[in-house]
Amino acid sequence: MPELQPLRADHGAALLAFELANRAYFAASISDRGDDFFDQFAERLAALLAGQEAGVGTYYVLVAEDGSVLGRFNLVFTGDGTAELGYRVAQDVAGHGVATATVREVCQLAAERHGLRKLRAAASRENLASQKVLTKAGFVPAGPADPADIGGKQGNWYQRDLAAG
Repeated sequence: MPELQPLRADHGAALLAFELANRAYFAASISDRGDDFFDQFAERLAALLAGQEAGVGTYYVLVAEDGSVLGRFNLVFTGDGTAELGYRVAQDVAGHGVATATVREVCQLAAERHGLRKLRAAASRENLASQKVLTKAGFVPAGPADPADIGGKQGNWYQRDLAAG
């Protein structure tokens, strides 16, 4: 059974393998991270861990029994009890409810562990799968997103009031 775990330094190799294995799949619906992301992965991981320690956000990975990463789920705190949610799941588990179930779990952790009251997430118009996940997880459309928030694409913000369950 996959387990949602707070990001740790020892997830680095599995997380990089996840990103590399799914790069083309992710690029089909969201902007590609670019070669620099992969070339500087160790530095980026260190920055995420430092940000997590400093309280800028909290980052989770969905880990399979074999230690491989099946998804990543990020909460970036924006103030006033709100955070922006970002996530991606591996192609081989997409379409099986993994993203929806894990987003729901992250929502629960956001409220209970992190004291958040509202989550926001942006999805491009082309990313129908993400829109479906967000809707199934209790998010509602909340207006247009700036293309800069979604890799230059047109899309919308979704939000979920965590007090509403």
